[in-house]
Amino acid sequence: MTTERLVVIGGDAAGMSAASQARRLKGAEELEIVAFERGHFSSYSACGIPYWVGGQVPERDDLVARTPAEHRARDIDLRMRTEVTEIDVAGGRVRSRDMETGTEGWTGYDKLVIATGARPVRPRLPGIDAPGVHGVQTLDDGQALLDTLAGTEGRRAVVVGAGYIGVEMAEALLNRGYEVTVVNRGEQPMATLDPDMGRLVHKAMDGLGIRTVTGSAVTAVRTDASGRACAVVTEEAEYPADVVILGIGVEPETTLARAAGLPLGAYDGLLTDLAMRVRGHENIWAGGDCVEVLDLVSGRERHVPLGTHANKHGQIIGSNAGGGYATFPGVVGTAVSKVCELEIARTGLREKDAREVGLRYVTATIESTSTAGYYPGAALMTVKMLAERRTGRLLGVQIVGREGSGKRVDIAAVALTAGMTVEQMTALDLGYAPPFSPVWDPVLVAARKATTAVRKAGT
Repeated sequence: MTTERLVVIGGDAAGMSAASQARRLKGAEELEIVAFERGHFSSYSACGIPYWVGGQVPERDDLVARTPAEHRARDIDLRMRTEVTEIDVAGGRVRSRDMETGTEGWTGYDKLVIATGARPVRPRLPGIDAPGVHGVQTLDDGQALLDTLAGTEGRRAVVVGAGYIGVEMAEALLNRGYEVTVVNRGEQPMATLDPDMGRLVHKAMDGLGIRTVTGSAVTAVRTDASGRACAVVTEEAEYPADVVILGIGVEPETTLARAAGLPLGAYDGLLTDLAMRVRGHENIWAGGDCVEVLDLVSGRERHVPLGTHANKHGQIIGSNAGGGYATFPGVVGTAVSKVCELEIARTGLREKDAREVGLRYVTATIESTSTAGYYPGAALMTVKMLAERRTGRLLGVQIVGREGSGKRVDIAAVALTAGMTVEQMTALDLGYAPPFSPVWDPVLVAARKATTAVRKAGT
């Protein structure tokens, strides 16, 4: 029997899910699995880092799903602190470097999985690489930030960017007693929402004591005499900072793939087929934050860096690399987050997205409560819905509200995946009891209003 070798680049969600699934399907006598990870940790929840930094998750190891030792016990040769520096596609091999000893060498493969993740966007600005400036993408990043916080006497934090990472890190630092300023280039926080919904987030953040500066581009990070970051500078003002967090977002880490000549999309993410196989390469797969995926609503490729997708990609890759068959059809763009008590959710298209793909649409926005209005603790929420003007097909939903609001977006995510119209949604048989919902769930109220808007547009 000939033993094949599967090489995996990246030891987190997509990479190790792929390795683990392939191992379930094939034993070590049939398939040797070698995985490379340049960091100190494997199979961890990057999404949980803000809550570890903020203190809700007490220990770093609570975020680790499976340690390197546990992977090795399952016959996966996981080599930590080892960075892959080159992919030789023609030769079927990768070059790696031990980051502790500097030793380099080549490892051949029959099958290759690229799961190199994403890197924080770090604009080329004066002072951006100074001590005290932190991106937050890996457990190593989170530990470095906590080390900085422990060694810093001042209590002023500036977060650059107000996307998911930015608002979550603003909450984390607020929980640690910091005076937090968020500086955002966009018109409103959360560019994944329409500006009218982002305005609700802005108002709530101000109410929580987070100073939120919008429409302001950062031009530099000022440093003190020791070279440490001490302020964030914009064209209009300067904001003192004892620590600076980059929450601008992430971009696919495809440096290796680009150098190897593998196909990249408009967002610099790897392009794959439905089986997560890199296009044009029978024995190479890619998944997680380094790939672009099909948006089922717009029909276009997008970069959607979420742990949910990374784990699914890994399962699919592992099934295919292990001799089975599975596919990943695409996404509808569902995401949920929070800043303190405020929950923020979205799925599908924004108005901007619909215009870009040439869709004519109507919108409906409603205010409701998370429970029956008379039930103690009823919390306000705002739901915005987009529907295609002619057909009434659901295009997108955004929700901003208090406890009990965010996960309602899942109703819309299912409806989007099923291709439902807003009129069809009004008949959904959702659970009702006063502690959980009004008689008409807020999502259905929005669907009713959107149905009316579609009918009016048709006349």
